[in-house]
Amino acid sequence: MDLLWPGLLPLLALIPLVIALYLWMLHRRRRFAVRYSSLVLVREVVPQQSWLRRHLPFVLFLSALTSLVFALARPVAIVSVPSGQATIILAIDVSRSMCSTDIPPNRLEAAKVAALSFIQRQRATTQIGVVAFAGFAEMVQMPTNDPEVLETTVHSLITGNRTAIGSGILEAIDAIAEIDKNVAPIVSDESSDIAPTPVPQGAYAPDIIVLLTDGASNTGPSPLVAAQQAADRGVRVYTIGFGTENGGAMNCSAQSQTGDSFSGGPSFGGGGQFGGGGFRRGIDEETLKRVADMTGGTYYSAESAGELHSVFQNLPTHLITKHETTEISFAFTAIGALLAAVATALALLWHPLP
Repeated sequence: MDLLWPGLLPLLALIPLVIALYLWMLHRRRRFAVRYSSLVLVREVVPQQSWLRRHLPFVLFLSALTSLVFALARPVAIVSVPSGQATIILAIDVSRSMCSTDIPPNRLEAAKVAALSFIQRQRATTQIGVVAFAGFAEMVQMPTNDPEVLETTVHSLITGNRTAIGSGILEAIDAIAEIDKNVAPIVSDESSDIAPTPVPQGAYAPDIIVLLTDGASNTGPSPLVAAQQAADRGVRVYTIGFGTENGGAMNCSAQSQTGDSFSGGPSFGGGGQFGGGGFRRGIDEETLKRVADMTGGTYYSAESAGELHSVFQNLPTHLITKHETTEISFAFTAIGALLAAVATALALLWHPLP
């Protein structure tokens, strides 16, 4: 359970004040009560249930007041329901380090094969989009359930300079927002746009981002800032760190000659940035884990093509559900009203007015 207006919870401070007032009234009443010469007479006159009858209405009244305060705070329950249609965005790192041959024929080609296998296993109701990122991010294929279009898109990916993981996440969020109107697009100008209200904790959209990278972000917005944007919208990000510890020789000259970065977008430039030398893995696993944790996703590590295939197979795409938030303040209001009515009825029954 979450609260939409938690700022009203300080009203619970009224409870101790009411208790203090009640105790003061009891003390004041004792001062003016008739004094009996023998306590035995009091015990004979007062029934055994006198304490219960005396204080139970007040306890019920306090319970009613507490329930009504929680109703004012607007509690919501999060219900998981099956999603008739899901959207998955594959955010794929196409930086130059993906040309490393430690995973033959190179990391990018191995990632393409695994991604295509993943696409072919999805249900017809699942839409898949592709975001490629290097020094910037670009939506190279809007979500579609056409496997042939997706296959062409994945095969066309080539590499570019630098790694902008945060940009990849933000571009993927915008792609989801185009399909799911319940997901707000990225706020580009804080002076003119209003940031969306964060979804209640534990509520998720029926859309996920699968981010694959072999390095650390070195340009663009911080991955953690982008992850917070995803978390605020209930979009889960599953991160994959791909590559071996020591890397390998670079081999992407055939791709870089096309001058056609991201299948039609502006080119990142040709030639191997690292000159064919070895490239250490350099994956910022700590950041990738935090991105996944912040958004409700999971981090996976893959150091071979086989491991990457296993990661894609284990992604919980068959369990994608949408989480709806249902306000239950009416229940607290009803409980509070019922308790108040019972308290009033008992008070009148046990302590009738003169």
